[in-house]
Amino acid sequence: MKGWWGRILRVDLTNNKTWVQEYSPDIAQQFIGGRGLAIKILWDEVKGVDPLSPENKLIFAAGPFNGLPTPSGGKLVVAAKSPLTNGYGDGNLGTMATVHLRKAGYDAIVIEGKAKKPVYVYVENDNVSILSAEGLWGLDTFETERKLKEVHGKNVGILSIGPAGENLVKFAVIISQEGRAGGRPGMGAVMGSKNLKAVVIKGTKEIPVADKKKLMEYSKEAFNEIQEKPAYDFWIRQGTMAAVEWTQENGALPTRNFSDGYFEFARTIDGYTLEGMKVDRRGCPYCNMQCGNVVLDAEAQESELDYENVALLGSNLGIANLNRVSVLNRIADQMGMDTISLGGVLAFAMEATEKGLLDDGIHFGDYKKAKELALDIAYRRGELGSLLAEGVMRASQKIGGEEFAMHVKGLEVSGYNCFAYPAMALAFATSSIGAHHKEAWVIAWEIGTAPIEGEQKKEVEYKITYDPEKAAKVIELQRLRGGLFEMLTACRLPWVEIGLTLEWYPKFLEAITGVKYTWDDLYKAADRVYALIRAYWVREFNGNWDRKMDYPPKRWFVESLKSGKLKGSHLEEDKYDALLSEYYKLRGWDERGIPKKETLKELNLDYVIPELEKVTKLE
Repeated sequence: MKGWWGRILRVDLTNNKTWVQEYSPDIAQQFIGGRGLAIKILWDEVKGVDPLSPENKLIFAAGPFNGLPTPSGGKLVVAAKSPLTNGYGDGNLGTMATVHLRKAGYDAIVIEGKAKKPVYVYVENDNVSILSAEGLWGLDTFETERKLKEVHGKNVGILSIGPAGENLVKFAVIISQEGRAGGRPGMGAVMGSKNLKAVVIKGTKEIPVADKKKLMEYSKEAFNEIQEKPAYDFWIRQGTMAAVEWTQENGALPTRNFSDGYFEFARTIDGYTLEGMKVDRRGCPYCNMQCGNVVLDAEAQESELDYENVALLGSNLGIANLNRVSVLNRIADQMGMDTISLGGVLAFAMEATEKGLLDDGIHFGDYKKAKELALDIAYRRGELGSLLAEGVMRASQKIGGEEFAMHVKGLEVSGYNCFAYPAMALAFATSSIGAHHKEAWVIAWEIGTAPIEGEQKKEVEYKITYDPEKAAKVIELQRLRGGLFEMLTACRLPWVEIGLTLEWYPKFLEAITGVKYTWDDLYKAADRVYALIRAYWVREFNGNWDRKMDYPPKRWFVESLKSGKLKGSHLEEDKYDALLSEYYKLRGWDERGIPKKETLKELNLDYVIPELEKVTKLE
């Protein structure tokens, strides 16, 4: 094979064994890589297990774009059965580890079992060692990476967990390079459950590609195109932080646990405030439009910000000071906690306190207590810290407040309030991992304007509609953002924010692999991955599945926007339900949201049918 190694590194921590498994060109071409390879492995090998048991498998999966000079192709997928949702869980992060993984001669690492004592895995090309991490256990992610680089040199890729992963916080993530995070649905907790502190990778091999000359030619042209785009300069100034002003204007900025979409102090946490504070910029490998805006926080330490962290740890908590928001963000990165879910659980606790469900709780705007509580969560200290470490869904089931528990399938909602946006609500509700925006950031299309237009201030007149085309658009974006980009594995920002032409991606893929994919082929591969992920959820829930699993939070139906130009807006349940039916119809799924037999056969997933029929009746 060209472009793929066709090799997966296997690590069994229980038996202290490592080996290499080869996989077929057919699997490579059907699932491409990244998320595609991850769900195929999980479907085949992880059935009905406790997510925090040794039987769960932690997968680090790369794609054909990784380790090569492709536009923002420095991403790595981390996947496992999720302890937060009990379904499919994954995330991606930009890291040198993906470059080294591919240059070491592998497309993925699969880790199973549990070490008797804390360990880390060191991979240097064909040499793989399982080493003691007892001196690292208890350290934060920043300290861990620094110490490992002292031992193995600076030219390595490192993936590690902090105290949150060690203490099995359900939304613990995996961290690299002091601020690159991935695996919102608890991938860090899965890593911690295996007594695995870190993975260190060093690769020096040349990745086999089909047409190296064409690849380099495309690379030069595409990188130049990015820098020549009109939106490039404004992007470099603010990056994703431009979305604070934009969501505020459009009533979508998460405010005080998503009870409103307008924050009266938004100006103090927006992209313009960031510009005055910025001291540096960071990015993933092979990226020339870095989105990591580095500021000095209120404790004079560096913190890498983007829109999601600021919305969820700022306006959503009622905290109106970017210096302080930056501290909460840094703590999350050091502890190895997802910033979005941390903001979600803290906001839930704040509203629960207001409503009398917590006696010794926390109030909106209380930065000092938020900081203390963030650390309590990471270490599972005290009753409240332990409760919130379980995530919003379980906390609300225990103390009440399910009507304002902002999650889908157990994963906390990311940074877009959807009282007025049914397409974005549908995107959250049908995301493969729970309420996450990355797979179908449809809200910009729905509104008719985007944050990166920044100072142009394009005016649009927005009306809430439930047109069937909204379901079609969500699927189109899921095919691209949650399918193509997650399989390649590459960042979607050059396309969605700067306007890099989509046609580059199949051209790069052909130059790398020698396989000519049409857009129909790529969409079919994406649909295959989505159907297999949905089948995985249904199987792991033992067939107990219905369309309510694909509903957004109750709050967006029963309450209304309190402020701004869309004041009074809310979702209508019957119209949303019709939109969901349209989504299912277009996907070839039944009215419960389960892929039909015919659909599975069309997607070459015949082997899924008997497995699903063990737990439910298929149409």
